[in-house]
Amino acid sequence: MQALRHVARPVIRLHKNMAQRAFAASSRAPALTTANLNPAVVGAAYAVRGELVLKADGLREQLQAGAKLPFEQIVACNIGNPHELGQQPLTFFRQVLALVHYPALLKDPRAKDMFPADVLERARSYLTSISGGTGAYTNSQGVKAIRSEVVSFLKARDGVGAKEEDLFLTDGASAGVKMILNLIIRSKTDGVMTPIPQYPLYSASMSLFGGEGLGYYLDESAGWGLTRAELERSYQAGLAKGVQPRALVVINPGNPTGQCLSRESMVEVLAFCAEHNLLLMADEVYQTNVYTDATPFRSFKRVAVEEKSPVALVSFHSVSKGFLGECGQRGGFMELHQVGEEFRAQVVKLASISLCSNTSGQLVTGLMVNPPKEGQQSHELYTQERDAILASLRRRATKLSATLNDCTGIKCNPVEGAMYAFPSVTLPPKAVEAAKQAGKVPDVFYCLALLDATGICVVPGSGFGQREGTWHFRTTILPSEQAMEGVMKRFKEFHEEFMKKYA
Repeated sequence: MQALRHVARPVIRLHKNMAQRAFAASSRAPALTTANLNPAVVGAAYAVRGELVLKADGLREQLQAGAKLPFEQIVACNIGNPHELGQQPLTFFRQVLALVHYPALLKDPRAKDMFPADVLERARSYLTSISGGTGAYTNSQGVKAIRSEVVSFLKARDGVGAKEEDLFLTDGASAGVKMILNLIIRSKTDGVMTPIPQYPLYSASMSLFGGEGLGYYLDESAGWGLTRAELERSYQAGLAKGVQPRALVVINPGNPTGQCLSRESMVEVLAFCAEHNLLLMADEVYQTNVYTDATPFRSFKRVAVEEKSPVALVSFHSVSKGFLGECGQRGGFMELHQVGEEFRAQVVKLASISLCSNTSGQLVTGLMVNPPKEGQQSHELYTQERDAILASLRRRATKLSATLNDCTGIKCNPVEGAMYAFPSVTLPPKAVEAAKQAGKVPDVFYCLALLDATGICVVPGSGFGQREGTWHFRTTILPSEQAMEGVMKRFKEFHEEFMKKYA
């Protein structure tokens, strides 16, 4: 036995050495690179947080470290993020959130002196509706009481009924959009028609889910309007390359273009979707951001019901936009209309896989659709804050488009809604050639130069799609009115110098 033990030990050592060599070999396996990652993710692009933003972040860090640059701060005009640019939260919303997140405040005898009575009442109501408080999971479709508030909001907005079972509270509108695209895209032969220019959420999501984007061009010369003829062209172009269009996306008011759809255009869209059996995805997150009296907001659901349209419709709304600007709360909802029970059941399944949307976002959604009413203690302050923000946005929209149109080689349609302008820039041939030499798309080259010179971060039009041979950029109207003066002065000085340099 002793001899056998002596024989066995080298064998054990040999096995250990083999294991060590195998582990060492595996540790030298190729690193995780774009060559061996999911090509759908690698191929997806999201311009509003792309190259310009990465560079802006680096410049911001340099400023924080004490570097001397031609500007004192980065002005983030690349994304609709109102609070980052100084917009203050609505008092009623944050008071209710504070109490619901920290219910012990409600037991404090001083609470009735610290908070208005309707704030206390709303906080207690929400806490009664949320089993386990804000740290617990909710129903996968969202808190029933908050969905009930959304139902009341939709009935008042549209004049037609809504059902709790057709509503899904989501982590911003983006989560709902991705859920629907994930459900309807089966392969590369499935297409979704999206406006060009378009918000890159749609193109990026379709890349992730393996579908094909089918762009239809908005008419810049007609205020970024859409036509039935262009929808037909896009549809037939998809069929010609073996792609079956399954849905049509409409963003109203428009992002990045800022236009508001007329009722006549909406009726044409509904007729087109009905003829081709397309799901209509109505992105309506900017519905309270309307700065023209000529084209008030109408929901697609309202027009569909009025026209007795059979179209299947999913509409989206968010707390990130409007006059709230609560982007970080990640709240929103989507409503299903005439989609059928089988479709709805699959959406419920997708919502269940994510368990639920975040509770803070659900609460802010409830506050958005059910704000203080006339006669309640918080109503006057809420109304003052809301009206001041909307009036300021309207003034900034007018100021921005006027200033842009006063620049050499820039044309900008009026900003009728949303939070953006999307001007066209006629770049001199020498600038286009310089961009080519630098290995950049011309509008990216222009926007990088703007950032380097002024600290103003905008998004190149190529990130949204644009007609061949045209160049654009998207900028927000969100810097405060006081800051807007300086921002536009620096922009105009840069632009005129750029045009002279490459004239």
